[in-house]
Amino acid sequence: MTGTAAWSWPVLLALGAYHGINPGMGWLFAVSLGMQEQSRRAVWRALLPIALGHGAAIAAVVLLAALLGVVMPLGLLKVGVAAFLLAFGAYRLFRSWHPRWGGMQIGFWSLAVWSFLMASAHGAGFMVLPVLFGMGAGAKHPPGHGGHAGMDHAHHAAAGALTDPWVSGLAVLVHTAGYLVVTGLVAWLVYEKLGLRLLRRAWLNLDLIWGVALVVTGVFVLLV
Repeated sequence: MTGTAAWSWPVLLALGAYHGINPGMGWLFAVSLGMQEQSRRAVWRALLPIALGHGAAIAAVVLLAALLGVVMPLGLLKVGVAAFLLAFGAYRLFRSWHPRWGGMQIGFWSLAVWSFLMASAHGAGFMVLPVLFGMGAGAKHPPGHGGHAGMDHAHHAAAGALTDPWVSGLAVLVHTAGYLVVTGLVAWLVYEKLGLRLLRRAWLNLDLIWGVALVVTGVFVLLV
């Protein structure tokens, strides 16, 4: 795991925390199930499959990017990621997807699949890729190497951070841990202390914020 930038891990945690705050990615569903069953246990039971689905969505994007990184230049892959972030961010600025549910029974795997689809619909996995690019880009050049040799080293280091299963696997786990902690905290706070009535009075358009974040990250990927 040499060459990984120290700032990458807090950023991954922060991204997970932001995903956890977004009601469209899990906690609102968990609270709704708890209120439907009139049981706080239903809230806690929902958290594990929700986190599992979210982590699987992140891992799927990282795995796809790693496979593509083997067969195409890293620069081209970064342009593709940036283009997706810009396009998807612009799309989410004009249209929002929200979960809908009624009086229903949801099983463990059904909830995990729902979480996987919601995280995928939000483009969550693509927000992790720039951090993995940055991990490799933060690697130091070997002594006595500069110019094109230094650029080649940075290229291979960035690709290595993306395709290294230990680094990418740990990145997914760190991100998902941040997501799970914040999702659980918000779900508990809303269910136990605030209630859904608060959402009618103090609603933030997190989908709008998320769309802006996708666009900004896409620009960042192109510039770095």
